[in-house]
Amino acid sequence: MASLTPAPPLGGYDMTFGELRLRECSELALVSLALPLGDEAAAKKAIKSSLKLDLPAPGMSAVNDTHRLIRMGPDQAMLIFADDAALAEPAVQTALKGACYTTNQTDAWVALSLAGPGVRDVLERLCPLDLHDATFPVDAAARTVMEHMGAMIVREEQDGFVLLSASSSAGSFLHAVETSIGYVT
Repeated sequence: MASLTPAPPLGGYDMTFGELRLRECSELALVSLALPLGDEAAAKKAIKSSLKLDLPAPGMSAVNDTHRLIRMGPDQAMLIFADDAALAEPAVQTALKGACYTTNQTDAWVALSLAGPGVRDVLERLCPLDLHDATFPVDAAARTVMEHMGAMIVREEQDGFVLLSASSSAGSFLHAVETSIGYVT
């Protein structure tokens, strides 16, 4: 009897282009959180108590030593952390004691880390958002389109972003980012 082993969509891709590094973040688990209508206060309290994070404003993210919580809308957030993807959602649900609706999103997304000097030069060719410091500071997050594909972008540091897109188009997404890097390096 054959057994299946999970594999990251891009096989653990990790490349450098001059001073830029592009790598697949295959160690991450993604769990979506939906705040129950009418019980947002209890959800916020549970997030603060169990994750030691304040629920950020929509379009921002909050970080502690192990987790990043991205607020995508008034009642929607995405929790990103290094973990075994199969165990991630039950662990979050247990930690939050049912105060939020949770769904494992790990297999639905591919996550790329793009970091280094000139990273915004690369992204301005892919992304219609204004990524300058004043409008998209560190910890900002947004849904957008990159090279015709739906995406999320999170600014982790001054010269570092995490890019998320559908795992079903991971190869095309990687190709688009690599092509943009080629234009600036």
